[in-house]
Amino acid sequence: MRSDNVKVGIKQAPHRSLFNALGFTEEEMHKPLIGIVSSYNEIVPGHMNLDKIVNAVKLGVAEAGGVPVVFPAIAVCDGIAMGHQGMKYSLVTRDLIADSTECMALAHQFDGLVMVPNCDKNVPGLLMAAARINIPTVFVSGGPMLAGHLGGKKRSLSSMFEAVGAHAAGKMTDEEVREYEEKVCPTCGSCSGMYTANSMNCLTEVLGMGLKGNGTIPAVYSERIKLAKHAGMKVMEMLEKNIRPRDIMTEDAFINALTVDMALGCSTNSMLHLPAIAHEAGVELNVDIANEISAKTPNLCHLAPAGPTYMEDLNEAGGVYAVMNELNKKGLLKTDLITVTGKTIAENIAGCENKNPEVIRPIDNPYSETGGIAVLKGNLAPDSGVVKRSAVAPEMMVHEGPARVFDCEEDAIDAILGGKINPGDVVVIRYEGPKGGPGMREMLNPTSAIAGMGLGECVALITDGRFSGASRGASIGHVSPEAAVGGNIALVEEGDIIKINIPENTLNFDVSEEELSKRRAAWVPKDPGEITGYHKRYRSMVTSANRGAILEAPQS
Repeated sequence: MRSDNVKVGIKQAPHRSLFNALGFTEEEMHKPLIGIVSSYNEIVPGHMNLDKIVNAVKLGVAEAGGVPVVFPAIAVCDGIAMGHQGMKYSLVTRDLIADSTECMALAHQFDGLVMVPNCDKNVPGLLMAAARINIPTVFVSGGPMLAGHLGGKKRSLSSMFEAVGAHAAGKMTDEEVREYEEKVCPTCGSCSGMYTANSMNCLTEVLGMGLKGNGTIPAVYSERIKLAKHAGMKVMEMLEKNIRPRDIMTEDAFINALTVDMALGCSTNSMLHLPAIAHEAGVELNVDIANEISAKTPNLCHLAPAGPTYMEDLNEAGGVYAVMNELNKKGLLKTDLITVTGKTIAENIAGCENKNPEVIRPIDNPYSETGGIAVLKGNLAPDSGVVKRSAVAPEMMVHEGPARVFDCEEDAIDAILGGKINPGDVVVIRYEGPKGGPGMREMLNPTSAIAGMGLGECVALITDGRFSGASRGASIGHVSPEAAVGGNIALVEEGDIIKINIPENTLNFDVSEEELSKRRAAWVPKDPGEITGYHKRYRSMVTSANRGAILEAPQS
């Protein structure tokens, strides 16, 4: 056992004295040491129940003969961080989480890990850590929130953000907004639509790192407590069989994840996180492959914000395994891959039938024959841009319009809520990329304001920042190269005609190469102001969005 390095032998007597200080018994000293990475805190709604999940994991580990030891991981609530300086501290935590978990796991020589995440950057950060540390590891998340109910309809956090735009447009009263405040987020858990947290939790099942239901069982269901106990038991089985994350997270596993991502209509943030996780697993995942996968993968789900169904509905319909089973009917998945269950994907999904064809469309009756995400390229995005096409109105799949250019999110919000954006416009928000932010803020506020003001079917938004999974409409993010490094998005001027063609995967602006050369020669980058603390280090190391915004040592 790895933990023998701190438990066995005369030279380890000082170590054992410290275990004695922890209250370890002689019997426990002879058992595997299992680290439980708890993301519990009291500021993130998706994490306020994780103490209960952690306790259940501890019981499972102990019942299976291990010694559970809890240590923490941080997490940011993207909803609370949205629209201000705080959002610059969301994406950057992904690497802090991975780094700190690596430090704790290796410093204390744990034999195995159970990761207990839930929201946004917390899940990919711990997946990155799992691949890096590469000891037997199981994921069990906190689970999604139940949908809110207003006027006989289900609602979610995206409805709340859109209500702000509707209020600005005079379509909602103060009292109506207040009712939304009180009802759209009725329980603990990750927000109830197919946003980033739920996208990544669902993909833990596809990658083979989470047990069945990890992505969909609601946070408040007792079934999730049972799942957590089983996760604790399962890590002990993995330890016995020596199944490790890099045995599971292979290149084929990441291709499966992209495939199911297309079918589910996941958040565009998955296009940022999957390459970063793959990188840690020694797999280079180029997002360009997404269009190739999308071309042959039907979109089977329209979960909020793309449609009227929610995570609880997906769970009742059979969950992620049912979606995978539908895809497997056309041989779209590699099914001989090992998973944390100790079984293959084929064994895991056998008999997992679709129980509601209105929530999970059958493979022969999809919402579309192509997947839910598209990677766009052109002179506005020479490397790439990403759009959740399953959440784009049909009339906006092909669009031309004048650029309305803003060098930060706040200026764009003021213009949108101030009624200065007109039908047909293309809002461009730049200097919000990984380096430009720094931190690559999510643009849920401006996309929601556009939708709430009734412009979602006639106004597009393009940014080198990113979008919340709660965003809908013609929202194109991750534009690379970003403005801060001189990407062409920095050269767009007010009134330039921007041409979006999602079916053809193109994103261009109608400016000649000669004119671009002139603009580039005259370009002066925006002054980022004083950058201090972690942001200063992050900005010097972060790569572009099309590479997953991974960190690399600065070039000397």
